[in-house]
Amino acid sequence: MNPAEKDFSPLTPSIVRALNDKLYEKRKVAALEIEKLVREFVAQNSTAQIKHVILVLSQEFALSQHPHSRKGGLIGLAACSIALGKDSGLYLKELIEPVLTCFNDADSRLRYYACEALYNIVKVARGSVLPHFNVLFDGLSKLAADPDPNVKSGSELLDRLLKDIVTESNKFDLVSFIPLLRERIYSNNQYARQFIISWILVLESVPDINLLDYLPEILDGLFQILGDNSKEIRKMCEVALGEFLKEIKKNPSSVKFAEMANILVIHCQASDDLIQLTAMCWMREFIQLAGRVMLPYSSGILTAVLPCLSYDDRKKSIKEVANVCNQSLMKLVIPEDDEADEGKQAVTVLPGEADHEEALAKQAVVSGGSLDASGDSNFSNNSVFMPASTERIQVTLNLDGIVQVLDCHLHDASAGMMTRIAVLKWLYHLYIKTPRKMFRHTDSLFPILLKTLSDESDEVILKDLEVLAEIASSPAGQTEGQGTHDTPNVRSGQLELALPAPAKTNQSGSSGAKGALECSPSTPTMNSYFYKFMINLLKRFSSERKLLEMRGAFIIRQLCLLLNAENIFHSMADILLREEDLKFASTMVHTLNTILLTSSELFQLRNQLKDLKTLNYKHAYDLIQKFGDLEVTVDFLIEVDKLVQLIECPIFTYLRLQLLDVKSNPYLIKALYGLLMLLPQSSAFQLLSHRLQCVPNPELMQAAAAAADSSKTGLGFKKAATNTPIDYAELLQHFEKVQDKHLQVRHQRAARGENLDRRAVF
Repeated sequence: MNPAEKDFSPLTPSIVRALNDKLYEKRKVAALEIEKLVREFVAQNSTAQIKHVILVLSQEFALSQHPHSRKGGLIGLAACSIALGKDSGLYLKELIEPVLTCFNDADSRLRYYACEALYNIVKVARGSVLPHFNVLFDGLSKLAADPDPNVKSGSELLDRLLKDIVTESNKFDLVSFIPLLRERIYSNNQYARQFIISWILVLESVPDINLLDYLPEILDGLFQILGDNSKEIRKMCEVALGEFLKEIKKNPSSVKFAEMANILVIHCQASDDLIQLTAMCWMREFIQLAGRVMLPYSSGILTAVLPCLSYDDRKKSIKEVANVCNQSLMKLVIPEDDEADEGKQAVTVLPGEADHEEALAKQAVVSGGSLDASGDSNFSNNSVFMPASTERIQVTLNLDGIVQVLDCHLHDASAGMMTRIAVLKWLYHLYIKTPRKMFRHTDSLFPILLKTLSDESDEVILKDLEVLAEIASSPAGQTEGQGTHDTPNVRSGQLELALPAPAKTNQSGSSGAKGALECSPSTPTMNSYFYKFMINLLKRFSSERKLLEMRGAFIIRQLCLLLNAENIFHSMADILLREEDLKFASTMVHTLNTILLTSSELFQLRNQLKDLKTLNYKHAYDLIQKFGDLEVTVDFLIEVDKLVQLIECPIFTYLRLQLLDVKSNPYLIKALYGLLMLLPQSSAFQLLSHRLQCVPNPELMQAAAAAADSSKTGLGFKKAATNTPIDYAELLQHFEKVQDKHLQVRHQRAARGENLDRRAVF
């Protein structure tokens, strides 16, 4: 049919011609005629005629193939809406759809006219357009990224009008809008992102709209927008996230913390500093507000937080917030998490009970474990809403997942020092709070804990020793650790000493670890891991001589503070008796002796040894006698020289004083003279010789004692006017002679140019 012969009624032929005209003014005149015509139909209440006019304008003009006809149709539809006034709400679907179709037109001028037409339609309808909000929003989100500035300007005017309508209305359907918002929020276009954020800010500001309930649907998208290249968009997104966080702090009981936990875990690992810092701040608030509700996500949280603890000053803010997260999460682990019965391991908490953190958490956590943070970042597409609950919360600590994360970070050679320290603090904390569960993981953790003793940081080694000491002394290890020596669960490539074969000891015939640990009733009993620890520590010293040389004394001294020193020395001595590498055994014995004799940590043990009633000095004398049958080597003489120097140090003051009691310590003097005879004419010989010259004459000491006895009975010496007992005069004269002789020797040696330092005598 010829277009000229088409039936456009009730539009007149003149209106049709004007609508198809290329001149805007003529199309505008036609629009005024349409407005007048529709007003008449409204007055006549002729609904059919009105619908027919709208249908003709849509099908024959707005959707026409001819561009001028489409322009005429758009202005005609706007005229219909103006004429309908408040009744336009009855025809909005028919009015809006053809206009929105023109939003996709290739002609930018036509897209602009479509914007203008829709603006007029919405301005008249106001709140009546809300049922059609999604299609309007969808169309506007596309125009927000339009390359034509005029079209973009027109869409902004329409956007502001629509925001005003939503703000002043209480009939906005948020539920039906969220899926569209969730879809559009993942746009990569800057203008589309700006459009999305502006709408989120508007919706968040409306009191009657609770966008917080649907935050899990859009949080991931918001964090992605936060990484936009545009500073303006980043700032807008930062403001939006800040507003949400304020709302969360005000109303924590209505927040779905659990649904957003892994979203934060993902973005806490972002490479963008702003995203990471913001996500970490959210995580901090979540842990502090939700309390134990966050426990099932601990492994994911630790995966994100632990690396941040080693950041340098360039990321100081992130590091500080991460540290708070780590500390807060650690406090959530409680002894009740160590329930042996798996059916009772979920800790039940009623909001309002326990501490403030737990009282604020009211979500029901249905997950039995930590969620994997490596999945799809678009969590909102498949999230399940869980309404806030006032019932008791059941929270399960997924210890397996936590230990796996901690173990991975210890094995990671690139992990920073503060990260390794934090991992070890976590392990120590878990062994304190949940020892029974933790001992199930001890065999797998043991090799890496031993390896960590070779760490370059003293602080890391200290924390590592604390963990190992807790493992070795925990009562939980008495049962959980039994039998682990026979079938150790060790990572491939890890060498581990087996328990030595049973062998008789000197006391009560006990053997192995039991003999080492139970021979002294005064020392506390360690668990079965203690002896295993000692064995593997010595194995590590044997295979890493540099570790023994550089850190051996440091490690053993710290262990003596953390554990019982007597147990450590006794067990190591027992193990070294079976050591086949005699050179290593000798080195180890020398190290242990030096530590025992010089370190402040072994003060108590030294006193215990001094108080022993056994004939130690006779044993020393007997040993020296056997040295005569040995080959005297340079190394041997060096060791004797070191012993002489050691006798002169402050730690052996008590021994030097015992030289005064000649009668009670004859074997001490004999042992020292034996050492003197072993030495060549060296500086050590001179040093020991001078010391022995100060030993009092036994006969003189006996005479002095006799004189003292006779004085008491009135048969001996009389007292001098100075009240000095006469019986000590000869003794003092003897000391003066010895001292004079010693000074003469020193002058002679000084004349020869010998160094007299470190050779001061009694």
